[in-house]
Amino acid sequence: MRPSAMSVVLPSAAPSATARAIARVASPLAATCLAWLVAITAAWPLAASAQPVTLQTSSWLPASHPLSQSQAKWCQEVERATSLRVRCSPLPRPVSPPPGTFDAVRDGLADLSFSVHGYTPGRYPITQIAELPFAGDTAEAASLAYQRIFARHLAALNDHRGLKVIAVFTHGPGQICNARRPVASLADMAGLRFRVDGGTVSDIGKAIGATVVMKPASETLELLASGAIDGTFSPAESISSLRLEKAIHHCTIVPGGLYNTSFAFVMNQAVWERISKTDQAAIERLSGEHAAMLFGRAWDQADRRGVALMQANGVHTTLAGKAFVDEIRARAAPLEHKWIVDAKARGLPDPEQVLREFRAEAARLR
Repeated sequence: MRPSAMSVVLPSAAPSATARAIARVASPLAATCLAWLVAITAAWPLAASAQPVTLQTSSWLPASHPLSQSQAKWCQEVERATSLRVRCSPLPRPVSPPPGTFDAVRDGLADLSFSVHGYTPGRYPITQIAELPFAGDTAEAASLAYQRIFARHLAALNDHRGLKVIAVFTHGPGQICNARRPVASLADMAGLRFRVDGGTVSDIGKAIGATVVMKPASETLELLASGAIDGTFSPAESISSLRLEKAIHHCTIVPGGLYNTSFAFVMNQAVWERISKTDQAAIERLSGEHAAMLFGRAWDQADRRGVALMQANGVHTTLAGKAFVDEIRARAAPLEHKWIVDAKARGLPDPEQVLREFRAEAARLR
């Protein structure tokens, strides 16, 4: 009688040594292949999101100005760092007068630009920490100190809503330049009208008895030519970049600067968020201290050119003596107290310590 197929039980064969060896190799190989497959699949959305982004850049200063050139240089660095996935395209003309630049970038009229906080008085009071007298003798050191304090203490206050702050920075030490007479004391300033940027420098001018006219730096030459002003509180850079060497005849050099000016280099927040995480990381490495030093270093070079141009054109320079510096310090002291009060009201914890920290940082970097 033949057994049926259903009743047949086949003995299980023991795996051979060769089969066991293949299994040992195949198992980790399969796991490795699976891991690679998962990693590649996970990377697909990242690769797809790294779409090219073109930043429309705007500058309210001439293309030859150190700030316009610094913005262009930063853009070149970004293009290299992102393998051209993020590019810059300069607009043919500024999208706004200087006081409206931050709003223009926030509103998407441009994607990237810079401006002066003091052009809109009262709107960015915390940034005036960098504008008080005697902040330092170079823009690079002052800018680096300011950026560090901004990152540690000020950025969290979120005064630049709708903007990605690439960096904050300052120009070189502001000096007293005019077309009328030497200024070696506060009394010498009586009756003279000076162009200022606004913000703290305007308050300093009033405190020391000057008549101040708040206008953008780009209008200085025209204002001097028309007689609307007698001089300007400006860094030495303005002599060369604004072609003032024939219009200015006297400059008083205040050690550490009569004042400074706070700038921000900003990007539209929505545009920033369109940039891939990979490219954002590359841009972050070029932002903050790197960008602050880039702008500051360019300004120092322009200050040196301005000093050389003053010398070549016979502009009379006066070094402010101790008595004059002490007069300025005494008159400006209430402005420091006002900054502390304003900063506290704005929500900055321990503004006295923050101010001390800024000055110590600036002194250490000199």
